[in-house]
Amino acid sequence: MQAVDIMTLGREGQTPASDHQAHLDEAERLMTVCNSCRYCEGLCAVFPAMEMRRSFSAGDLTYLANLCHNCGACNSDCQFAPPHEFDVNVPKVLAEVRNDSYARYVWPGFLAPMFHRNGLMVTLIAALSVAAFVIGFAVWHDPAVMFGTHTGPGAFYKIMPHNTMVAIFGAAFLWSVLAVVMSCVKFWRDIGEPAATLRDPAALAGGAQDAATLKYLDGGGQGCMNESDKPDDNRRLYHHLTFYGFMLCFAATSVGTIWHYLLGRDAPYPWWDLPVVLGTLGGIGITIGPIGLLRAKFRRDPQLMDESRKGMDVAFILMLLLTGVTGLALLFLRATPLMGTMLALHLGFVFGFFITMPYGKFMHGIFRGLALVRYAAEKRRHLG
Repeated sequence: MQAVDIMTLGREGQTPASDHQAHLDEAERLMTVCNSCRYCEGLCAVFPAMEMRRSFSAGDLTYLANLCHNCGACNSDCQFAPPHEFDVNVPKVLAEVRNDSYARYVWPGFLAPMFHRNGLMVTLIAALSVAAFVIGFAVWHDPAVMFGTHTGPGAFYKIMPHNTMVAIFGAAFLWSVLAVVMSCVKFWRDIGEPAATLRDPAALAGGAQDAATLKYLDGGGQGCMNESDKPDDNRRLYHHLTFYGFMLCFAATSVGTIWHYLLGRDAPYPWWDLPVVLGTLGGIGITIGPIGLLRAKFRRDPQLMDESRKGMDVAFILMLLLTGVTGLALLFLRATPLMGTMLALHLGFVFGFFITMPYGKFMHGIFRGLALVRYAAEKRRHLG
């Protein structure tokens, strides 16, 4: 990649071989400008990491893009932001590079175009197809069971046998884990960080702490910018609700697995039992959080966004929301004739969420976490 003259203005006249290369070229130009200015160095981790470099490889730019939390503070503070002729728009350009990375590192690669172009439609079709399969499976065996009232342990398994559920959803989960791991391997190799960093306790602890607290989603302490230059922390709050809601739901599933296989107890469990308490709190989190994120996304200043990638972003948030809503509805309706239908819908959205996890916005959390681990390691190296 050729070094970019700091005085090269805008994007006019560029004829890149691909959109991805054009995004990298523009990101390199902006990082060169920002490295000469350094006014924003206290806002987040991107600018201190940038200052450790004098030139920027494609891997460096991908690393910086995933280190960016898109808080918008640098765009608000920048004296060269549009409509200035330098056209410095760091949040949008790094969002373009970051979104490219999801497709670039996806595994297996042939699935990337399908999810990029039809993300929301593919996800909904997959979810509703599984729901229809569960309903059809139960009706084919006995319609009275599907639309009857069932209570007590084992009620869910009258709709679909436990082993069938485990086979379908276990396979989807394992596929997602494999795809995520393979994508992370490609990402880590491309950004050029040695594997030894992933065995460094200090780097892992520093990255985990920054990720868990969303340290860099605060605009340097003043809050995020969303639809205006007025800062607030709402996006940070919604991200916390979504993330910790998801983790509570995962914990509920894990505890339920222990209850089933080690204690011989079948779902559904009483409302006061640990899996239900964890799942209820998690369901509330992945309902309120995604609603807030969707609202913020549709109100966000277009100047801060890569609007060409909205489909899969919305699909991921919507799938989490529908998983939470149907899970809470199942909790309240599980002792009614609607239990079978709600169970089918909930299982469908869980399946849709799992199979699309590696192919959309879910990966931003994984790559960002890895970028934060690298930043923690190289910050220590830089400081000696």
